[in-house]
Amino acid sequence: MRWTLDKSRPICPQICEQICVAVAGGEFAPGEKLLSVREIALLAGVNPNTVQKSLEELERIGVIHSVRCSGWYVNDSVAAAAEEVKSLRMKNTDEY
Repeated sequence: MRWTLDKSRPICPQICEQICVAVAGGEFAPGEKLLSVREIALLAGVNPNTVQKSLEELERIGVIHSVRCSGWYVNDSVAAAAEEVKSLRMKNTDEY
């Protein structure tokens, strides 16, 4: 996954958006394990705490889930990710 982050916007929502788009677009399969928080932070060039916060938000909206001592996994249903992407598109359209 290639990270393109805009420094003029908050980073946490951008990470959430990009992971949602990747899940909804099939880049991550249902049940697939995501990279660790530290690996994502290193690849994206951000603080691990920011990545952790983003992943927790994605878990809250139902895109991913955590397994204690194992990591973060994509939920079996990608409907939440697709709905979030749809919501983001509507929001962006309204802003234009």
